[in-house]
Amino acid sequence: MSNSETGLTNHEVTICLVGGAVLGPFNATWSKDEGGDVRELVREYDGYLQGEKQRRFKFHLHDTYTNTVHTLILNFEQVTGLCDHVRLRSQTGG
Repeated sequence: MSNSETGLTNHEVTICLVGGAVLGPFNATWSKDEGGDVRELVREYDGYLQGEKQRRFKFHLHDTYTNTVHTLILNFEQVTGLCDHVRLRSQTGG
């Protein structure tokens, strides 16, 4: 199956913490069929910044490059920023 058939997106997530520490970057993949919380992490943090209470603390980032899962347990009070770098497929489909 090609990336366009599965809706696959490849993310590189970096998390900045209070005091200047950095977690990551973590490679993570998301598709409609394969789980992973990479998009939920970004949505949850965005909601938190807009005044919503943090609902989730544990996120699983699936890395298909190394066939591993990164489990992150985060308290957003200690997070100063997220960088979600997404690799888009080329216009030629490659």
